[in-house]
Amino acid sequence: MTLSYSRDPFCCFTTSLDLATFWGCHQRAFAHFGGVPGSIVYDRTKTVVRRHVAPGHAVPLHPEAAAFAEHYGFAVDVLAARRPQGKGRVERQVLIVREHVLAGRAFSSLDELAAAFHAWLPIRRGQVHRTHGQVIAARAEPDRAALQPLPAAGYQVVDRHLRRVGKDCLVSFESSRYSVPAALVTAGMTVELRVGPDTLAVHATGAEPALLAEHRRARGRGDDQIDLAHWDGLPDGSTRRTTTRDETPALPEPVDDAEPAAPPVLLERAGLAVPVARRDPRVYDQAAGLTGVGGAA
Repeated sequence: MTLSYSRDPFCCFTTSLDLATFWGCHQRAFAHFGGVPGSIVYDRTKTVVRRHVAPGHAVPLHPEAAAFAEHYGFAVDVLAARRPQGKGRVERQVLIVREHVLAGRAFSSLDELAAAFHAWLPIRRGQVHRTHGQVIAARAEPDRAALQPLPAAGYQVVDRHLRRVGKDCLVSFESSRYSVPAALVTAGMTVELRVGPDTLAVHATGAEPALLAEHRRARGRGDDQIDLAHWDGLPDGSTRRTTTRDETPALPEPVDDAEPAAPPVLLERAGLAVPVARRDPRVYDQAAGLTGVGGAA
């Protein structure tokens, strides 16, 4: 994000371009600048525009984009299709960051990327900009002073998805699994996932979308978030037993010598009172050698 009058820049690095992350970056930019601009120029990204329309027609905004802009009090200015030069001031900033911060260096985490940018930022702000001919930091003072104040509370952006609950009381999202309480759901039940930058909440659908479970959002493929207490109430095998005797309640207890005892081999085959262990699904992934496979979500 770049302030238009002064070219005062801000940059953050992510591993995702989803809805919650996109607007979360806005919140970080507002905190960096100390306020909210009157308007922001966008291209026609799907996190801002709900669908494309012909030239001359009003552009329908994504509901979360409209709500976010209303909460912070800025106008959304959408460029015409295939017109990136309409926001050339921020497009140029992307090239500058690549050349002066990223080129020729290796980074092992997003924190290292952010630290590198903030270490370089004073150098950039101390330069004379070639277009307006002033030091960027000096010209940024009236630019920042014109920003609107931040609201008292931030706006929590969530991306919503529908999923079906499996027989193991797990729902899948972005190649990771999340548990829901067995006592509150049934196999095949449709639930709504509300996905934020760091959390994932599972809600029931219908007139009363009650919260069923909340988890930390998985950091990568196969990073399953399972609460073992959610499996309370699932069949555990205690009712799966067999017998060689007739246990009809109406019949009297048999006399000791009235019925020959079953051979031990039959009792072994019957598997009387065999306990069934509960096993975390990730055990099967480890056995198949799938752990650690994949990148960031």
